[in-house]
Amino acid sequence: MLGRMIVRWRAVREAARGPVITHALIAGCCVVFLIGPASGLNPSYGTGDRLLETGTAYFRQWGVVPQELFEGSPRALLTPLTALFVHGSWLHLLGNMLFLYVFGAMTEERMGRPEFLCFTICTGYLALAAYAAANASSDQTLVGASGAISAVLGAFLCLFPRARVTSLFPFLLFLPLRFPAWLVLLFWFALQWLAAHRAESGPGVAYLAHLVGFSLGFLYAWVRYRRTTRVRRPATASEGDSQP
Repeated sequence: MLGRMIVRWRAVREAARGPVITHALIAGCCVVFLIGPASGLNPSYGTGDRLLETGTAYFRQWGVVPQELFEGSPRALLTPLTALFVHGSWLHLLGNMLFLYVFGAMTEERMGRPEFLCFTICTGYLALAAYAAANASSDQTLVGASGAISAVLGAFLCLFPRARVTSLFPFLLFLPLRFPAWLVLLFWFALQWLAAHRAESGPGVAYLAHLVGFSLGFLYAWVRYRRTTRVRRPATASEGDSQP
């Protein structure tokens, strides 16, 4: 009896803590953004032309530059990791954090904290590296947690295919409607696929990183958990048209 009470108390305490890794990743990205030049809140980066120059140098230092990634430099090889915590604008940051907040908590709970952390970092690194490999001659800087968050979406689809999410679609006048997660996420994947085929070279959204991350996340969850029972409980989420 005492043993059962201890186990139950530990389970309640663990649940009360919530998705620690998800919240920590969100906090880390927000802190890095706020102290960086893109937020416009750090006076050390200056204003006007000086802010533009220092911002460009900042992104090249911490972001992925495909031309430099495969030269073998240890610093360059670390950039797919550091770039995960760097975002280029408020919209970029808020869109990514929204998706991570919505889909990260349940995925973290299913995987466990250490595995979820390793999963997110590794898939994010590979997604950015894959984009760089496909655009090896580009000197444009790539930043953001989009690839990692796309992997979380792919894992969520595999682990919680029957969950229902509350979504906002602009062409439906932003009415909050509940849809199965598989429908929402496959629709999102299709949009990324179409956008990737229409995207031109140069600066913009790295749709290929989204596709690679999503595929890696789904495949990992399928291989890792295919012999276990999938969770079917409902989930409440809010999703807009922002791209992760």
